[in-house]
Amino acid sequence: MQNHSLKNESQQPEAATPEPKKITLQVSRVQTPMRIDRYLTQQIENATRNKVQEAIGEERVLVNGKPVKSNYRIKSYDTIRITFLRPPAPDLAPEDIPIEIVYEDDDLMVINKEPGMVVHPAFGNWTGTLANAILHHIGRNAGTLDDTELRPGIVHRLDKDTSGLIIIAKNPVALHRLARQFAQRQVEKVYKAIVWGVPDPSAGTIRTNIGRSKKNRKVMANYPFEGPDGKHAVTDYTVEENLCWFSVVSLTLHTGRTHQIRAHMQHVGHPILGDETYGGTAPRPLSFSRSESFVKNLLTGMPRQALHAEILGFSQPSTHEKLRFSAPLPEDMLRTLDRIRTVLANRIRS
Repeated sequence: MQNHSLKNESQQPEAATPEPKKITLQVSRVQTPMRIDRYLTQQIENATRNKVQEAIGEERVLVNGKPVKSNYRIKSYDTIRITFLRPPAPDLAPEDIPIEIVYEDDDLMVINKEPGMVVHPAFGNWTGTLANAILHHIGRNAGTLDDTELRPGIVHRLDKDTSGLIIIAKNPVALHRLARQFAQRQVEKVYKAIVWGVPDPSAGTIRTNIGRSKKNRKVMANYPFEGPDGKHAVTDYTVEENLCWFSVVSLTLHTGRTHQIRAHMQHVGHPILGDETYGGTAPRPLSFSRSESFVKNLLTGMPRQALHAEILGFSQPSTHEKLRFSAPLPEDMLRTLDRIRTVLANRIRS
């Protein structure tokens, strides 16, 4: 197993002149030799090969205190220090982007997010996000909720390609109280997914620790539940529909780790259909002729992880009334299920 120590030395950026982001990596004794640009791209979240090579060319990457070239091959125990220059973030601007509001009061909104929408701005996605749409709907004063992070009122997050329900606070008190409910695990979170295969048993609980992969820090990995790596992650699952080669699974989160459901389903051998990062696009032979073209067409029609935040339950932050909302499956998941059911029915008749 490869062990890397990662030290993030970045400071809080100032509004006008953001500080550079400095990262130090200690190469493991058992690390396989590879080019430094490839190694850094794997190890640092959101780092692209171009950004890394630019930093190397400007001598902002030091190995054991000395600048190197992109073709330098890392060695055991190398100490690598890289400095990324941060461009100033643009002001978050309101944008008239259609959003489906399931519920709204003076304190909050519940939105059914469509797949493909980024939740909050970041490098490469400064516009067209849910945060931009929120500003347009609530008004620019919403930016004071969390202006430094460009996340106005966003209490929790969904991955770009995950659809479904998300809560948005409309004032600082509601933001604080809702965030506390999430931190204290008082929010009901139920997801629906289409996964490869049929889990056996048909209901159970997945318990692991989840943390950054030691081989690729852009990916989350499962570690032993009582071990020192990662943080506790617990997911209940129930198979709601057995589709022979696939199944529809309901998943209840008891913790909120990054990519928790996606990593957990890969861990138990049933990755989410369409999930390129966690094994959901790897071709699998099915038990009928022409299955290869069927799977290819299925993945073409489902170019994202088939994961939907279906149910959210929580307490209204001012009145403490119990609220619970559900959102139906989006069209792309419904079409995918129709295709699977049709082929399965034809196979049964034949």
